[in-house]
Amino acid sequence: MPTYLAIAQILVCAALIATILFQTRGGGLGGIFGQPDSVYRTRRGVEKTLFHTVIVLAVVFVIFAMLIVTSS
Repeated sequence: MPTYLAIAQILVCAALIATILFQTRGGGLGGIFGQPDSVYRTRRGVEKTLFHTVIVLAVVFVIFAMLIVTSS
């Protein structure tokens, strides 16, 4: 197994964990003031960018994992 693939996968893994933790969950403080959770809302701005970044990093992580398995 080439070490550069392992290092790249570790870096992608750390970035994936960080972007997942940066995402917000639920409605935030809206539930305290009576905002219903069943309201449909779209992702905008930074939230949308983080969502797309998580998808891309997950795909890259799987690709690196497959490359590591096939190279050994």
